[in-house]
Amino acid sequence: MTSAQPAYTAIRDRVRAAALRAGHGVRLLAVSKLQPAAAVRELAALGQREFGENYVQEALAKQRTLRDAGPLPAELTWHLIGPLQSNKCREVAEHFDWLQSLDRNKLIEPLNRFRPADAPPLNVLIQVNIDAEASKSGCAPEGIAALAARVAAAPRLQLRGLMAIPEPQPDFERRRTTFRRMRALFDALAREHAGVDTLSLGMSEDFELAIAEGATLVRIGTAVFGPRAGRTD
Repeated sequence: MTSAQPAYTAIRDRVRAAALRAGHGVRLLAVSKLQPAAAVRELAALGQREFGENYVQEALAKQRTLRDAGPLPAELTWHLIGPLQSNKCREVAEHFDWLQSLDRNKLIEPLNRFRPADAPPLNVLIQVNIDAEASKSGCAPEGIAALAARVAAAPRLQLRGLMAIPEPQPDFERRRTTFRRMRALFDALAREHAGVDTLSLGMSEDFELAIAEGATLVRIGTAVFGPRAGRTD
C-alpha cells in the first residue's frame, strides 16, 4: 500500500457515493498544484488520470519531469484551473487538455490560433465570478452568453461548460444557494450549446454538497495529497 492510497481511495469512494445519490456522473480532478511530480505519478499508479494545475510554468516543469522519469501507467489529462495571463496562451494551447478559467474575450483568439492542428480541440470552461468578489477572476453571470458564443465559434476550442470558485461560506446553506445559481447558469448554457456537459464546482470541504447540487467535476487537492504549507485548495 502506498502512502497516498488510503486517502485517495477514501475520496474516490465518497465521490462515487455522492454521484450515485445525485444520479449523475462525476469526475474527480486531483489538484496537484505545488505537489511534486512523484506525487502525481503515485496517484496515476492508483488510477487517477485527471490533474489540475494553477501555474503554467510549474505544470510544464512537472510534465517534463514525469516524461523524463519513464512511462506512466496511462496518458494523463491536464487542466489549467488558475487564472490565465494572455502571454501564456501558447503554452496552455500546446500542453494542456482543458482550460477551466477562461474569463475574457482576448484569450480566445490566441488559444485557438496556437492549438496544434493535430491535437483535439482544447476543452474550455468559462469561469464565473458567481459571488462578485473583487479578489477573484471570472466573468459576471451576464457575460457568459457572449463569451460562450465566441468560444463556440473557434474551431480549435470546444466549449464544455462552467467553473466557479464560490466565496468560502461557513454556512453550508449559503453555499448550497450559490451552487444552485451555478447549476441554473449551466443548464441555460447547455440549452444553447451542444456539447456542454461539465460543471466544475466543489473542493475538499464541500464537494459532496456541490455534487448534490449538480457538479459533474470536483476539484480536490488537500484531501488526496495532504495539506500544503501555507496553502489551501
